[in-house]
Amino acid sequence: MKLPALLLSLVALSFISKPSRPLFDGRTFAGWEGDTNTVWHIDKGTLVGGSLTTQVPHNYFLRTRKSYGNFVLKLKMKLEGTGFVNGGIQFRSQRAQNPDYEMVGYQADLGDKYWGCLYDESRRNKVLVAPDSTVMKRIIKINDWNQYEIRCEGRRIRLYFNGTQTVDYTEPDETIPVSGLIALQIHGGGKAQVQYKELMIEEL
Repeated sequence: MKLPALLLSLVALSFISKPSRPLFDGRTFAGWEGDTNTVWHIDKGTLVGGSLTTQVPHNYFLRTRKSYGNFVLKLKMKLEGTGFVNGGIQFRSQRAQNPDYEMVGYQADLGDKYWGCLYDESRRNKVLVAPDSTVMKRIIKINDWNQYEIRCEGRRIRLYFNGTQTVDYTEPDETIPVSGLIALQIHGGGKAQVQYKELMIEEL
């Protein structure tokens, strides 16, 4: 093989995505950090946050120690409770300084009126894209397992909820980071419990 052709082959290989792998080993908090003493625990291969008997006082996040840029993340989640029941998956995010339990960044949201939304947590503090509510009512499984797929490529973000695309957003603000932590949220304000399992990530 001629040298230029070899170089082209090596460049092409560098753009091949890495194989999909578990983001959670199903047994330990290896690679994660957060309040694993009182808020988060592991039950039968599932990450569980919050409580159905005690009000969650404020937002809590279980964060990855590693940052991710371009990727496809797939996971299943279940949300239950009373009062304000909400959660979400942070991505391309950073830990806030004040208060230090918050996260700053994008969130694939969970909960009434927020299912399938792209929210900007502790930054613009608003929903960036909301799906058609009639579509969401048809595909949501209340108090049961649902699936999210989060796809980030450059400044383009796509969310899929139970196989239906709910968000296709391209970030216009070039100062917004295109990499950061992934974090799982249980929102404060309700007697609520969220469960996450089968977290698989493919880095692009």
